[in-house]
Amino acid sequence: MSFVADHYDDHSDHEWQRLQRHRTEFAVTLRALDAYLPPSPAAILDIGGGPGRYAIELTRRGYEVTLLDLSQGNLSFAEEKAAEQSIRLAHVVQGDATELPSLPIAEYDAVLLMGPLYHLLSLADRRQAVDEARKVLRPNGAIFAAFVTRFAVIRDLVINNPQWIIDNPLRLEQTLQTGVHPTGPDKRHPDFYFAHPDEIRPLMESAGFETKNLIGCEGVAAGHEETINQVEGELWQKWVALNYQLGQEPTLHSAADHLLYIGRKKP
Repeated sequence: MSFVADHYDDHSDHEWQRLQRHRTEFAVTLRALDAYLPPSPAAILDIGGGPGRYAIELTRRGYEVTLLDLSQGNLSFAEEKAAEQSIRLAHVVQGDATELPSLPIAEYDAVLLMGPLYHLLSLADRRQAVDEARKVLRPNGAIFAAFVTRFAVIRDLVINNPQWIIDNPLRLEQTLQTGVHPTGPDKRHPDFYFAHPDEIRPLMESAGFETKNLIGCEGVAAGHEETINQVEGELWQKWVALNYQLGQEPTLHSAADHLLYIGRKKP
């Protein structure tokens, strides 16, 4: 996992800007958090929270947020961004989602696991990360786990690199069949795992969670955000509401780039 940490050490600003480029994902996810989080000042552990977009916003809303990430660069960046906004995160901790550092057991009201599952290639490692998240949750605590969908990478190739499928036929087949997309020879990106929508509920429910919702974070806007990203005010809020509504339509889940699982820890 050191390459993952190194990658994000070097790309903290790019990751921060990503949720500005993809406003719909950020806004729909926040709407889901508003709907399913307990009232503030609940204690939240943001595992793999990167440069702190959600941790800072939830702290602003009165939550007590601990930000944990594999990348020290991300954590330092998050502290700088928080300070710029006169916000102080409850705790900032470096650690691995598959083996959490010393943290209180069953003390958090909610856990965000919105990043680590993108980079864990084996089912055993993904299950370990989910188990670690469950361990620190209170009974009936909420989990928000994000997945990149199996076909998101194909939509990205359509836009940015159509030639790739000719140059990499074996890697294409591996990705489509297994979701495993290891880093290429150029080392431009870390290992990725692209989840099939049908595997998400079984993974989470087998780990002791009761499913509350599964939401496509882009609604119908994945790959088509350019125009609505420019709108503001009432029109923007209408589009956020519509994409939040459509993101809960199961037939559209494969058309989303990110799926957000929302569950409760069974006592």
